[in-house]
Amino acid sequence: MTDLNRLTIAAAREKLRQGEVTSVQLTEACLSAIDSADALNAVVHKTPERALKMAEAADKRLQSEDAPALCGIPLGIKDLFCTEHVPSQAGSRILQGFRPEYESAVTRQLWDSGAVMLGKLNMDEFAMGSSNETSVYGNAVNPWKVDDRDLTPGGSSGGSSAAVAADLCLAALGTDTGGSIRQPAAFTGTVGLKPTYGRVSRWGIVAFASSLDQAGPMTKDVRDAAILLRAMAGHDPQDSTSADIPVPDFEAALTGDIKGKTIGLPREYRIDGIPDEIDALWAEGRRMLEDAGAKIVDVSLPHTKYALPAYYVIAPAEASSNLARYDGVRFGHRAKLDQGDGITEMYEKTRAEGFGAEVKRRVMVGTYVLSAGFYDAYYNRARRVRALIKRDFDEVFAQGVDAILTPATPSAAFGLGEMGGKDPVEMYLNDVFTVTVNLAGLPGIAVPTGQDRQGLPLGLQLIGRPFEEGDLLNIAHTLERQAGFVAKPTRWW
Repeated sequence: MTDLNRLTIAAAREKLRQGEVTSVQLTEACLSAIDSADALNAVVHKTPERALKMAEAADKRLQSEDAPALCGIPLGIKDLFCTEHVPSQAGSRILQGFRPEYESAVTRQLWDSGAVMLGKLNMDEFAMGSSNETSVYGNAVNPWKVDDRDLTPGGSSGGSSAAVAADLCLAALGTDTGGSIRQPAAFTGTVGLKPTYGRVSRWGIVAFASSLDQAGPMTKDVRDAAILLRAMAGHDPQDSTSADIPVPDFEAALTGDIKGKTIGLPREYRIDGIPDEIDALWAEGRRMLEDAGAKIVDVSLPHTKYALPAYYVIAPAEASSNLARYDGVRFGHRAKLDQGDGITEMYEKTRAEGFGAEVKRRVMVGTYVLSAGFYDAYYNRARRVRALIKRDFDEVFAQGVDAILTPATPSAAFGLGEMGGKDPVEMYLNDVFTVTVNLAGLPGIAVPTGQDRQGLPLGLQLIGRPFEEGDLLNIAHTLERQAGFVAKPTRWW
């Protein structure tokens, strides 16, 4: 049977349960696709032996009637997740050679449910980037192509989005600190869900900004996102920020009925210079949801314009603190020292060699805003702005709005090397529609809904109420059906 790697999770689950295919066959199809896709540089640590062993175990489990939904499903794992005895470098040289002796809470749950690990996926170093160009492994490449350029698959979960779009895996794990699941999904015509902060454990995930990071699914459609989220979510006593609330059956929430739902359109997201294609897609999204029976209202999120500046104070501050542990003493890369060098020189040389330019930039910014003379002027002020941004959303939801519809990105995928070379702020502006969701701790999902004039995918974002991912997924499922997006990249790799 050919093209098994092109199946969705839901379709593969059905075939596995009916005995039409085995997990080993699915896994072999994905491994074959991975081996022929080195040009995409999406999979950076391949684990074929482990994958086949897990698939064999899943096939035995599938013979029982109580096999979980993900049993036998091959997945790709972002390099930010610690995976036992498998390199987990967070895309950085400073973690070269690090093979954890433990499993992250999320991946442990997935393996317990019978899922199969195909390998580790490329990403921006320590999740700092919007184009997957800061990785120690080199650039990940978007499988979509319209000319002779290599396009970005987005970042920081660029390897995950590229792998899902190119059918190298049935689904993948990503993490989202300021849009790192949703922006790559929009750039590759896939679905990316950032859950509510606290819905998914962060234990065993290499930290970027602890109050913003959240793991989530990257999938081929909304139903798969619902299936994978249920397997990932749940309370974890090892994570003090993990929410101790029940995990519903998100897939069961996909009724397709949104009659009577109220969808808000924030006027502050109509930014200057937004391309006509993005604006037209947003208007089309409004029409599609209206046609499905939703009520559309204009809403105001007045502090939106402060979100990017606040984010780029808070996130680097937390990164500066989190990345202080990478010093060359206990694990990872250690610089070669000259005779007479002491511990201070070891720290300095190791961190200078181990961290890339973007990580160094953010660590320095973060250290600066946390320093004694600037803590109140920058960090505390940004925290107050963050509280106002969250209050804006709270007030909109208190008015009866069920979800908020916005663009996912300010453009389609751009060429690698085309943005941010001289001015890093140019790259930071890619997060303009997504960072507010992280600052407020809300769930958000990117859904592919159209293509630009060149044929590149474009996505819309839906923002939901806290811990109401089921409702959000149902609205996204309806939008997906109305849009009817089925385009796939033409194979060139």
